[in-house]
Amino acid sequence: MKYFDYHEFDSPDIQGSGQLMSKELLEILEEVREHYGRPIHITSGYRTESHNAKVGGTPNSSHLRGLACDVACTNSRDRFHLVRLFIEYGITRIGIANNFIHIDIDDEEKSEQVIWTY
Repeated sequence: MKYFDYHEFDSPDIQGSGQLMSKELLEILEEVREHYGRPIHITSGYRTESHNAKVGGTPNSSHLRGLACDVACTNSRDRFHLVRLFIEYGITRIGIANNFIHIDIDDEEKSEQVIWTY
């Protein structure tokens, strides 16, 4: 990868678990980063069941299968540009919080074309 390292996606309790991330999702992130033109900070990638429970994730979280990640975002202008790029590059499941954006490609198991808030 050009812009990211697998360790950025590690569950904090298992070094190297970022390797379990979906290659498709990582390719999308690379494309978005290329066009965004600025660093994107990953706040959560792959999660073990214990880490997912610790952070209050849902039992069927897409993070558990490496199909989701959260990226840091704290202002409305960046949020707009990132969401626009995520949609442009095929992300159909987006969650928006005050300080991060959740994206996932778990549309075989879950509804697609949805944006929710935390």
